[in-house]
Amino acid sequence: MSATGAAVRLEPLEEGALWRVVLATPRANLIDLVKIDALTEIFERARGASRLKAVLLDAEGSDFSFGASVQEHLPGAVETMLPKFGQLFDRMLDAHIVTLAAVRGRCLGGGLELAAFCHRVFSAPGAQLGQPEIQLGVFAPVASALLAERIGRRHAEDLLLTGRSLDAAAALRIGLVDELADDPSAAAIAYARTHLLPRSASSLRFAAQAARAGLASRFRAERTEAERLYLEELMKTEDALEGLRAFLERRPPAWRDA
Repeated sequence: MSATGAAVRLEPLEEGALWRVVLATPRANLIDLVKIDALTEIFERARGASRLKAVLLDAEGSDFSFGASVQEHLPGAVETMLPKFGQLFDRMLDAHIVTLAAVRGRCLGGGLELAAFCHRVFSAPGAQLGQPEIQLGVFAPVASALLAERIGRRHAEDLLLTGRSLDAAAALRIGLVDELADDPSAAAIAYARTHLLPRSASSLRFAAQAARAGLASRFRAERTEAERLYLEELMKTEDALEGLRAFLERRPPAWRDA
């Protein structure tokens, strides 16, 4: 069993009861359209995998992910990328499967959105987690709908409005990660073996669905509105384009505040 392409690798463990899904383009592990499509396919398959009890999102290399592809945020690409990225989270919800994340190094932008959406996040002590989009003159639609649910509004707004990153200890204190471990992959697998694999797969799915029933409806509505704001209003401003282009051109942005 494998994902579409080589950018994401699917490794069935525990006789198929646990899937390890690996972002496999180190060092950056950018969340681009290729990975978005592969992850979407995996969670569509997960919905029909009756023996599956949990999915572990992991990554090759020293960093979980630098975030979404900035190139794909430019006009001509963002109109496709942004809705597809949002729909990936819908597929994660639709699968009603327990999700875990193992984070090392940098976990930024779209990478953090993906990890933070999981039920439980395991992090190496040296990890750095943040939503830096505002530094590029844009914002994160998924995180805007998600982070307040996970860490409370004041912490969410701090990350979204400043773009600063937190070290793993600070992320643990506010609930952005749930456990620190030198080997977060091993810790996540041990958690699954102890707490999830002994349970009924079908009952776990009902429990996951019930636990996120309210979140699912709020998240879908708020994410859809955030995407509309991004595509129909933000992307018409000069500063959004300037911030993205400045990043790609490796220069400081020249903001016009418009």
